[in-house]
Amino acid sequence: MKTNIRNWILSFLLASSIGSMQAQTADSLDIDTCEIDSIVELPYELPWPQNVQERLDTLTHNTLFERTQLGLMVYDLTADSTLYTYQAKQVLRPASTMKLLTAIAALDQLGTKYEFRTSLYYTGEVKDSVLTGDLYCVGGMDPLFGRNDMYAFVESVKALGIHTVRGRLVTVTNFKESEMLGEGWCWDDDNPTLTPLLYDGKDEFVSRFTQLLVGDSITLDAPVSEGTLPKDALMLCSRSHSIQEVLNPMMKDSNNLYAESMFFQIGASQGARPAKASHARQLIKRTLSKAGITGSQYKIADGSGLSLYNYVSAELLTKLLVYAYRNDRIYRDLYVSLPIAGEDGTLKKRMKDTPAQINVRAKTGTLTGISSLAGYAVAANNHVLAFSIINQGVLKNADGRNFQDKVCVALCK
Repeated sequence: MKTNIRNWILSFLLASSIGSMQAQTADSLDIDTCEIDSIVELPYELPWPQNVQERLDTLTHNTLFERTQLGLMVYDLTADSTLYTYQAKQVLRPASTMKLLTAIAALDQLGTKYEFRTSLYYTGEVKDSVLTGDLYCVGGMDPLFGRNDMYAFVESVKALGIHTVRGRLVTVTNFKESEMLGEGWCWDDDNPTLTPLLYDGKDEFVSRFTQLLVGDSITLDAPVSEGTLPKDALMLCSRSHSIQEVLNPMMKDSNNLYAESMFFQIGASQGARPAKASHARQLIKRTLSKAGITGSQYKIADGSGLSLYNYVSAELLTKLLVYAYRNDRIYRDLYVSLPIAGEDGTLKKRMKDTPAQINVRAKTGTLTGISSLAGYAVAANNHVLAFSIINQGVLKNADGRNFQDKVCVALCK
């Protein structure tokens, strides 16, 4: 008994000491993009108390939380019971763990067979190798539309047997509202441009399309203008990518453009044109309600977590993860998209050579002063756990990541 008490005290002192260590490396970019989180290497072979709750108590008794905020919740999915909470109802900024709301709502509202689509239409007639009419580029905000897709568009124009387009090149961008930035985004961040017509994730669709047409000896006597698709337009080509193709890099690499595209797909799913952010928020709230999350103690601003107006709690994120776990069609695609500790995505360099490696799949989040992690863990007794950790007010994001990694080790050890 004395040995156990001594070990518990020792683990508390070690955890407190480690929690106050400063990272030796400079902070990296504070926006959670495609870059992989790094973590200060720390000893994990601590004399942990045997009880998981006591282990987490040891970690939360840390001087770090005298000056920062923490929201933490762990739910045992196998036992169907709450395992641990610490200020779980605190409303905090989620950073890129906001992508969990977008992903789960998309799988819930759109289904696993949904596709992101970009299409090319024309009107008029072809005579003597001249198209007297218009080309219509219809954007569906597909972030994966790239070189092969554009080549297919060009080939479909060539298949008309023409060498000249005499009319207009019309961009149809009424898929979403005209705002190119999200609500509450910082003007000096590296923000994606929210256009419905994308080429390689950039606002370069028209320039690339015209360049390739001219390169294939098709003369464009066609000014570029914006418009809507006429009912009598004929389809030349349509290219699409599945929701899973978009979801994987969105979650593994924390790609903000992919998340915003997913956000507006949700908004457009009920037929509204243009789709607005408010439409997406209403449908995400519908999924939250199905997960048992009611009331107004949260705020949804965007789909990526870039906005400083997003506010959720660790309890909300955990309940949503529980809902996803209980719905096979959601959980299957969500689980494979999450970064794996010590293996890939934004967790590739974290929790290596610890009990958490491979056993944790979770979404990271990083903004200035915010570090978060939420997902699933497999405990040593093979119980599946859902967890959420939000560290707010951490001036060194490594402090938050360090704490989160130790929590994951405590869950899996």
